[in-house]
Amino acid sequence: MDAIDLRILEILQRDARATQQEIARRVRLSQPSVADRIHKLEARGVILGYIAKVDPAHLGKDITAFIGVGISHPKYFDQFGRKILALPDVLECHRVAGGDSYLLKVRTANTRSLDRLLVEQIRAIPGVYRTETTLVLSSIKEDLALSINAEQESSP
Repeated sequence: MDAIDLRILEILQRDARATQQEIARRVRLSQPSVADRIHKLEARGVILGYIAKVDPAHLGKDITAFIGVGISHPKYFDQFGRKILALPDVLECHRVAGGDSYLLKVRTANTRSLDRLLVEQIRAIPGVYRTETTLVLSSIKEDLALSINAEQESSP
């Protein structure tokens, strides 16, 4: 990737609805050149997809929590992963080092739905022996965009 590819990625991360014409103007290339570069970035798996950022409160998802999950043995990791993929209120699932085996980010409607998620779904998964939940009171920063330094060229 060169500096122009990185700038295109930066623009798309901030506004995935930016037109190819607008991107072309901002990076000083023709629209067909920008279209070709975007297509190549998609084909290489650099661009994974496009989403709309939605305000969770407008969908009744008023509770955000992080849940540390302890798994008793690595033999349960695959099954845990499959079960977590089926839970729509789990937004992120990361296998981590430290006291927990996994760290989950969840958004749910209220404390009752969080309790059901914990007791009836997460703790019911074989191998789960412990959970520790941290409730979010307010968020200072939530950003999906990766930091890109378009001034430097990047390999891979």
